[in-house]
Amino acid sequence: MIGVFLCLFVGMLLTLLTRGGGDDKSPATIRQIVMSAICFQGATIALVWRFVREHAMSWAEAFGLRNSRTRAVALGIIAILIFLPLASVLQHFSFNALEHLGIKPMAQEAVRALRNARQGPGLLVFALVTVVIAPLGEELLFRGVLYPAIKRAGFPKLAWWGTSILFAAIHFNLPIFLPLLLLSLLLVWLYECTDNLLAPLTAHAFFNAANLLIFFMQSDSGAKLPAPQ
Repeated sequence: MIGVFLCLFVGMLLTLLTRGGGDDKSPATIRQIVMSAICFQGATIALVWRFVREHAMSWAEAFGLRNSRTRAVALGIIAILIFLPLASVLQHFSFNALEHLGIKPMAQEAVRALRNARQGPGLLVFALVTVVIAPLGEELLFRGVLYPAIKRAGFPKLAWWGTSILFAAIHFNLPIFLPLLLLSLLLVWLYECTDNLLAPLTAHAFFNAANLLIFFMQSDSGAKLPAPQ
């Protein structure tokens, strides 16, 4: 865990340094977002791989990848199709509530970077990170390692809520905190129902892919959409 959060800190530090003394309020670039994701989610995948190997287990044994795979994938997709409209409503509610309280809500860094990005290979790399690397790294960490570890220590409620709050908080964006909190609770439920990490992983990847597609389809409408996570 120290290694994971050290990698998160390094990614954030590199993003700040590569801004080169520019306006702190200016959005990060696609390149900076990708670099930060590789430092955090990419490093998490490598650390979990080492963690599993040191316990002399295969990935299938560690995360139940052989348990009813078709059912796990199908349930993940169905759950996210139901959750997507709710996520949009919750984010809209969060934006309005913050504005009512006199707090100016800011879009997530990744969304702001997308709005200022140009067409090119950088967007393809960003899409790969958003749909594959980020869900895999975050699901391995939050649902694959942290959740079962806390639950087995005798704190099942803390495992549900603690990992979900941490998952929402780690994205450092107040308007999407509530949608991500409920998303994380849903992902834990999927893992509990299937005992297969493929279920929350599929749901997470599908959620990011759907929101990325919606963003590009509605980028000119000014709609406030749930950000890819």
